[in-house]
Amino acid sequence: MTEETTAKQTAENGGPAPAPITEPCAVDGLILLPVRNFVAFPGTVFPLAVGREASVAAVELAVREDRPLGVILQRDPSLEQPAAEDLHRIGCTADILRYVRSPDSGNHIICRGTGRFRLSKLLQEKPFAVAHVEQITEPADHRPETEARFLHLRDLTVELLELLPDAPGGLAESVKDMAEPGLLADLAAAYSDFPVAERQEILETLGIGARIEKTARLLARRVEVLRITKEIGEQTREALDERHRKAVLREQLAAIQRELGEGEGSTAEEFAELSRRITAAGMPEDTERYALKELGRYNRMPEAAGETGMLRTWLEWMTELPWQLPEAQPVDLQEARGILDEDHYGLEKIKARIIEYLAVRKLAPAGKAPILCLAGPPGVGKTSLGQSIARALGRPFARFSLGGVHDEAEIRGHRRTYIGAMPGMLIQSIRRAGARNCVLMLDEIDKLGRGPGGDPSSALLEVLDPSQNAAFRDNYLGVSFDLSHVVFLATANLLETIPAPLLDRMEVITLPGYLEDEKLEIAKRHLLKGQLEATGLAPEQAAISDAALLGVIRSYTREAGVRNLERMIGALLRHAAVGIAGGKAASVQIGADDLKEILGPPRYEDEVAMRTSVPGVATGLAWTPSGGSILFIEASRVPGKGKLVLTGQLGDVMRESAQAAMTLVKARMGELGIDQAVFENSDIHVHVPAGATPKDGPSAGTAIFSAMVSLLVDRKLRNDTAMTGEISLRGLVLPVGGIREKVMAAAAAGLSRVLLPDRNRRDFDDIPMAARDVLEVVWLETVDDILTHAFDTDLKTRDFIR
Repeated sequence: MTEETTAKQTAENGGPAPAPITEPCAVDGLILLPVRNFVAFPGTVFPLAVGREASVAAVELAVREDRPLGVILQRDPSLEQPAAEDLHRIGCTADILRYVRSPDSGNHIICRGTGRFRLSKLLQEKPFAVAHVEQITEPADHRPETEARFLHLRDLTVELLELLPDAPGGLAESVKDMAEPGLLADLAAAYSDFPVAERQEILETLGIGARIEKTARLLARRVEVLRITKEIGEQTREALDERHRKAVLREQLAAIQRELGEGEGSTAEEFAELSRRITAAGMPEDTERYALKELGRYNRMPEAAGETGMLRTWLEWMTELPWQLPEAQPVDLQEARGILDEDHYGLEKIKARIIEYLAVRKLAPAGKAPILCLAGPPGVGKTSLGQSIARALGRPFARFSLGGVHDEAEIRGHRRTYIGAMPGMLIQSIRRAGARNCVLMLDEIDKLGRGPGGDPSSALLEVLDPSQNAAFRDNYLGVSFDLSHVVFLATANLLETIPAPLLDRMEVITLPGYLEDEKLEIAKRHLLKGQLEATGLAPEQAAISDAALLGVIRSYTREAGVRNLERMIGALLRHAAVGIAGGKAASVQIGADDLKEILGPPRYEDEVAMRTSVPGVATGLAWTPSGGSILFIEASRVPGKGKLVLTGQLGDVMRESAQAAMTLVKARMGELGIDQAVFENSDIHVHVPAGATPKDGPSAGTAIFSAMVSLLVDRKLRNDTAMTGEISLRGLVLPVGGIREKVMAAAAAGLSRVLLPDRNRRDFDDIPMAARDVLEVVWLETVDDILTHAFDTDLKTRDFIR
């Protein structure tokens, strides 16, 4: 009895589906085309990319001789030349409908599947595989259960095509008209995104009934997922915003992956890794317990829940913070002194105070060290001093700028329930430093703001209090973090803008401006070297003489620090670099005579002699955030009715000083020989040049008084003398601030005498010796002392009545 007869009798008796009938292929030697991650089905049209040399040769021969191809899946996609055992046993014969050659996008073929075949043996392997195959022919199956499964599969296929957004147009209508069960099963498997292994299994299922059942089972699961996706999308598309829509899509993706059996096991691995990192982080016991509790909650949370990403980020922050205290490095005071001397010239008192600070840290490393605030004008080296302290301590250095910060959350962090929440800048800086005992610089602490988000200066009160910061609580972390081992440094330009409670927590170290000789040494030791490296010049290729550097300091820069000086040196070296790079010179020497050609005309000049060459002009001293400066007071008399006119953008305090000076002059007009008619028939106009710059403060009182007296008695003031001090209506000269900066400005301007309030003698020790050596200091108790020392002759011993 033949196999066909037996199968037919069994089907008629209601048994299983008939087995397929195989017969030898009409033409021996089918050209094989092994493919990766693709399964071809009979009755479908499909494209294939042809890239391997063997595949290209096989396709070209099949096209030339109009022969079919045997498209067969290889078991290992990485193999370039698979052998017979590397190929599946069942494949699909296909006719080539079109062959496209493209040097850019590669070779492509469009094929139509014609039938199944079973691989018998390879006849040749090179240059391409040719095999002896058995073509598989499917018998008809008219059993009622097969018909019912066919109808169910057809309905599922139509629904699948309607749910798929990228299904070919009109395909659903064609499926409705299909009457061949085997062809429908192949078509449904071909257009579904089943895994490759399941598609190959369907291809190898030769019984029509079993193939329809297997395809319908897989297709039903896919249709159910798409149906749920569509229902969820229709219900929420209009109501959800972009963030919620992405969350729904993630949930859909997770559901699809679960249905397809993908992505399993990743959660357990992630949980184990996070648990290991929490344990290894060295957190305090209660913090570690809380972190593990949150980890357990994260593990139980659905992947697409809104809080999942936030909690994962929080866990990463907790494991990346330096909870453990590193081993303390011994402090070598001798080495620390060498580092400070290497990085900074001058500033002897500042260095001595820093050495004291380091000595205390060495003897009492667990003690509560003071918070240092380095205050001074821009460019004097505040930030670089902090870096030097970090080097001396052997600790990492971190900084963040407080300039413009107006939200308390920038210090304490945002609560992690908010979108985009992050820890405060303190915790972020410590994580970047990687050590809980780092040197942390709070830059520009005097420029803190206040806004709707609270007062950040109030948040810093806890941070900068050694008795409280051991339990600092960042809102994002939600647990205490010990800041007691952090070495806090602060920098500021103005102490007046720092809130009093915050200033009280810091020890202020004032950095003064530099004198000419100090700037010259800094330029030679540090600035010139840095700018040579920036311009790519070697020391032997370019040099700047000391006279040229002094010329730059005096005529092209007026500042307390050295930033502008560094820029000017850079400009000189860039000019030299042009000549050297152009081959005009092998080396360039820049002298004082070259400055005008390179930098242009001098920006500043000594105006003291010119300004004081006429009566009514006095030289005062002023303090600015960038250091001291020379201030000229000009007085003039015009016909009028005794009014006092003040110009030059003067503030209220300076205007009141001028009114007080006017009253003092009127009170002494008899002893000064001034006729009362002068005040009745004249207006006194006091002007302070540089009218675009606002000016205020009481310290110009002595200079205004001197200018008025000089004008009214027609006597010149000494052109080598400057003065500062507040005056009272009793004629007393009162103390003022900024004595050191003002005296340094007088020395830099080439003056030889300064008149200072007698009650400022306490500030004499702060004046550098370089300034004391070139300046004569005269102490003033009353305005009578001004009349004695400010003029070429003593006005009190002469009769000036005209």
